[in-house]
Amino acid sequence: MAPLTPDNEPIFLDDIMAEQEAAEDTIQTSRTYHLNFAQGRICRPIDGEPAIRQYIRKALGTARDRYAIYDEDYGNELYDLLGATDTTDALLESEIPRMLREALIYDDRIESVTINEINRQQDAVYVNLSVATVDGLFIDEEVTL
Repeated sequence: MAPLTPDNEPIFLDDIMAEQEAAEDTIQTSRTYHLNFAQGRICRPIDGEPAIRQYIRKALGTARDRYAIYDEDYGNELYDLLGATDTTDALLESEIPRMLREALIYDDRIESVTINEINRQQDAVYVNLSVATVDGLFIDEEVTL
């Protein structure tokens, strides 16, 4: 068995930094598993548009900073705003679109978010939005929060 020793080649910090920057610039695949919310099951692998649609639904349906599995940028702050007793309609009308955009633009695959329609009925918010991806896809999605 060969000994485990360094290969005696010098290591340069510039080389390490260049490799690290190249890795950071690489856009990760959107491959994930399909989550069947109705049945509570994890299903087949998905990629592309179905994966982005699922991300939209999950990010908008997840409260930010409430689950240890997600970092501080995942999800949205909308639930905190809707649950507050001192919010005015004017505040909600200005903040809801911003919060929705911030929840989605975090993903590297999403280039822009356009809010088409927001309807509030009692404790629910119905959102119709369009998402443009870096791959040139335009996705229209309706979500109930």
